[in-house]
Amino acid sequence: MDSYLSSSIKQFNYYKSLGEKTIGQLTFNELTKEFSPSSNSVSVIVKHLAGNMLSRWTSFLQEDGEKNWRERDNEFVDTYTSKKELLKQWDKGWNCLFHALKELAESDLDRIVFIRHQGHTVTEAINRQMMHYAYHIGQIVLIGKLVKGRDWRPLSIPKGKSKAYNMDRFSKDKENRHFTDEV
Repeated sequence: MDSYLSSSIKQFNYYKSLGEKTIGQLTFNELTKEFSPSSNSVSVIVKHLAGNMLSRWTSFLQEDGEKNWRERDNEFVDTYTSKKELLKQWDKGWNCLFHALKELAESDLDRIVFIRHQGHTVTEAINRQMMHYAYHIGQIVLIGKLVKGRDWRPLSIPKGKSKAYNMDRFSKDKENRHFTDEV
């Protein structure tokens, strides 16, 4: 089970890197672009992710994951004034998450934590948040692709390059390691 915690940390780092590689390709104006009144900009998604992470992972084992100081509705109002400010909050959220995960032991995985008064094992809570963050990182990547168009730099195997990638992978010896080790 110890590998679950280390694998989770690697997986969260992978999603974080996808977000950062996308944000890195975008100007501040592009980060604030909304495609429709009902959609969110990358900036707003980052604000929501940071707010969620701070709420969920602060005092993770001791307090409900929905903190009374969280103002979730305000997370969907774009207030960042610079890319630097956005990245500072992004880092603050991720640092909170990684600090909480690194404090956990295998014996904690079956403990019960609460999110909005709903009990979850620590494993379930980690999975819940990982999928939530993956969902939003996917939105960030899609918006980045739409904004950049032909100037987009792929984050994984480029379109039309799967055969070449697979030929390279299968020409090497088999290895037992986490897929994110190359990222």
